[in-house]
Amino acid sequence: MITPGVATITKRTVRGITYYYLEQSVRENGQVKKKSRYLGRTVPNDISLIKKEFSYELDRKKWFDLFDKIKLNYNKELSEIQKSAREEDLKEFSIRFTYDTQRIEGSTLTLNDTAQLLEKGTSPNGKPLSDIKEAEAHKRVFYEMLEQRKDISLQLMLYWHRELFEETKTDIAGQLRLRGVRITGSRFVPPSPVEIQPLLEEFFAWYKSNKGKTNPVVLAALAQLKFVIMHPFVDGNGRISRLLMNFVLNREGYPMFNIEYRDRSSYYRALERSQVKGDENIFCQWFFRNYLQEMKHYLELG
Repeated sequence: MITPGVATITKRTVRGITYYYLEQSVRENGQVKKKSRYLGRTVPNDISLIKKEFSYELDRKKWFDLFDKIKLNYNKELSEIQKSAREEDLKEFSIRFTYDTQRIEGSTLTLNDTAQLLEKGTSPNGKPLSDIKEAEAHKRVFYEMLEQRKDISLQLMLYWHRELFEETKTDIAGQLRLRGVRITGSRFVPPSPVEIQPLLEEFFAWYKSNKGKTNPVVLAALAQLKFVIMHPFVDGNGRISRLLMNFVLNREGYPMFNIEYRDRSSYYRALERSQVKGDENIFCQWFFRNYLQEMKHYLELG
């Protein structure tokens, strides 16, 4: 397991002269090492940008070859198995993904409940109808997402949201929020309603300019984080962000990622720390480690 690092500014004084550096700890071959970049005798005004570039360069060396190997072996595996087996694997993933993404948001359905519901249409006894309807809706949206030919847009996000909630929360389904919200148990306060439209425009412009330039796993992690930070809906932001994450991964030929309910505490902590500290790298490091952990079997192939 690789310990996540965050770039910090350090200073060294030599013969009365102070010099500034960026430093970040990384784990290489089982040992923790410090990487540094000289900044000068003063801290540059664009230090935030320099930090991002420094961390991205370290990530590129540490993670990206592994991501490339995952993609290569994943697509090789897909080409070698029968269509029926691919469909069965996809069905199994859709059940786990629906269960976990819904459970993270408070659904009472168990994994077995979700499997029986989505495979056989058997509704569990004693469970809220809203949990049942939203699980069914999530499966439909997930499969539609896989077939989506157009790229992400506000129209598509609103459509996914409406499909998810049109039978359970008709008053907010497909609607951007018009009131302030708080996230229970979090120190992060989402943007005010008047900020949402310009933030969304900025988000889609960012995605368009980074698609094809940024490593797709990084793009998927950042798309999820940035969408959650905007928090454009009263409810369903997490679910939409995780659909968006898998849209990016799937479209770019990478295996999709299921964030499991059992990992929700560390997931929430990584999101909150990134939000409060304004440091995207915190969540990205969490995402990279957990993505590699789930995809480790692809790294073990030839």
